[in-house]
Amino acid sequence: MSSVWSFHFPNMFLWRLGQGMTAGRSLCNSQRIFTVFVQVSVQRTYASKQSEKKKARAFVDWRRVSVEGGKGGNGCSAFIREFGRPFGGPGGGDGGSGGNIVIKANKRVKSLAKVKSIYKAENGSPGRNNSCHGKNASHTVIPVPVGTCIKENGNVVIDLERNGDAVVVAHGGLGGKGNQFFLSNEDKAPTLATAGESGEKCVLDLELRTIAHVGLVGFPNAGKSTLLRAISRAQPTVAAYPFTTLKPYVGIIQYEDFEQVAVADIPGLIRGAHLNKGLGHSFLRHIERCRFLLFVVDLSVREPWTQVDDLMYELEIYQSGLSSRPHAAVANKMDLPGTSEKLTLLQEHVDMPVIPISAKEGRDVGMVINHIRELYDRDMAQVANQKGETENQSHKKTVLLEW
Repeated sequence: MSSVWSFHFPNMFLWRLGQGMTAGRSLCNSQRIFTVFVQVSVQRTYASKQSEKKKARAFVDWRRVSVEGGKGGNGCSAFIREFGRPFGGPGGGDGGSGGNIVIKANKRVKSLAKVKSIYKAENGSPGRNNSCHGKNASHTVIPVPVGTCIKENGNVVIDLERNGDAVVVAHGGLGGKGNQFFLSNEDKAPTLATAGESGEKCVLDLELRTIAHVGLVGFPNAGKSTLLRAISRAQPTVAAYPFTTLKPYVGIIQYEDFEQVAVADIPGLIRGAHLNKGLGHSFLRHIERCRFLLFVVDLSVREPWTQVDDLMYELEIYQSGLSSRPHAAVANKMDLPGTSEKLTLLQEHVDMPVIPISAKEGRDVGMVINHIRELYDRDMAQVANQKGETENQSHKKTVLLEW
């Protein structure tokens, strides 16, 4: 009996020990897998936050670019050497033309971040013997957003307002002439060949100006982004600290008659913005294209009417006549206590329509949408009248010329 127990006990002990080691190994593997999963999830979360920061910083609305057209290819000086043609004559081909630098508006491009600081077009190929002309170089196309203004030495060269608008900013040089070009009755064997011309070179300033019908203008943390979220499907960043919006956002208001109005959320301005303080000129230029303005006023401050005066002053100093465009005041944060008295004082101090709302709760936001449509219809009617007057004047000139 003792011999039986001495035989089975070691085997059972070893089997239990093996089971424990297997369980421990599986536990270690599970812990290792869980640790790797946690690390991957943390890395993905960190990467997503980093990508959001990069996206916020990736918006560039100004860029200085040095462009240079391609150099033309040199002409070739050669003579034809073939069997049976002892006096084949000149056979040097012309050089190819250099490439142009073209700036083209593309609706799929939203920023000037991918625009390089230096562009050099391709050079033309040189001419060869046996009357072979060089290949013309391909053009270099720089895609920019719609609404890009091109300036040279402070003067506007062109304004790319529509998708597909393009302009050649630097022409490539012409190719040189081969000696075949100079063949004449006086000179049967010319050896002269000219070099290719150099391309044009210049330095340009590219400025992106947001194209929108309405511009939301206000001080930091006034609720412009919250209002844009309430009236459109745009999703700008909203937080309880100033300068949350670091780039302009454009939202579209869709009306029942399928009319669409674009509304731009301009980053917050401060006193002295015309002196390039705060975000300064970087975003004041986006207001230039807006047909009419909405001043978003924060009713939580002590004297909200001073914000309207400061904003109109900054706009007028930056560009004469900018503050005289059709405008209205949007009194935001009516959900806070003590704002009713400030609203009455605001209406007494400013000489413009005042719309009280609470963008956070969505209260009376429809009044803003309706007022935007009124301004839009009024502006479209004015544009139609101006176009009709221009057509009438041109028709009168045509009749007088025919007479």
